Amino acid sequence: MRFEGQRIAVTGGAGEIGGRIVQQLVREGGAVSVLDRQAPSGLQARHIACDLADPAGLEAVAGALAAEPWDVLINLAGVQYFGPAEEETPVSLRRTLAINLLAPMRLAQAVTPGMRARGRGQIVNIGSIFGSINFAHFASYSSSKAGLRAFSQALRRELAGSGVGVTYVAPRAVRTAFNSAKVLEFAALTKMAMDPPDEVAARIVEAVARRRRDVYLGFPEAFFVRLNALFPAVVDRALAPADRRVARLFA
Repeated sequence: MRFEGQRIAVTGGAGEIGGRIVQQLVREGGAVSVLDRQAPSGLQARHIACDLADPAGLEAVAGALAAEPWDVLINLAGVQYFGPAEEETPVSLRRTLAINLLAPMRLAQAVTPGMRARGRGQIVNIGSIFGSINFAHFASYSSSKAGLRAFSQALRRELAGSGVGVTYVAPRAVRTAFNSAKVLEFAALTKMAMDPPDEVAARIVEAVARRRRDVYLGFPEAFFVRLNALFPAVVDRALAPADRRVARLFA
């Protein structure tokens, strides 16, 4: 079993994708702790209750993680706002950045010293294709995931040679209740593919087991990630017609 005896912390482990990841990790021998506001249902995993959007709650859980030895930290928890950037409330904006970016950074800080001291460990950050292809009407979500991608790369370089690896996984859209009705309308208007959660969870667990560095899920999205990095104006033109259609959702 690939995770036999490993102590693994998973944020957002009570959700649709998180629950599937936790289930597979446990099935493969992992001792899993779920960091979430809600307890995981029907999973053989320890629950550490926390609210990652609350500064005091984040510091409390960071302290709890720092006090124990961990083999793997999986930063999965995330929230999403879909709509015009100027209409997002300050509360939503702060919550998006806190959960999607600040919490993974802070929890990575908490577990890194122990992993360094033991000469082994893995920090896994679950980003998004939207962190590399920055879609209109997902400004705060795309920005937070782009920040998480940059943090993952920087931390990997910083930890080189320490025995501690950093994995960044960027799924494309996933077919879960996480998507609002308007996001589903967006998907229909743009013909955006949405992957089943079982498949995404399995790909994430595979990336963890193989200690992959960067994994981008889905084609042609993975190709567009590279194209956008080299020729963003080409992607601007490709997305513009769909962006105009989507804008009518908020007219």
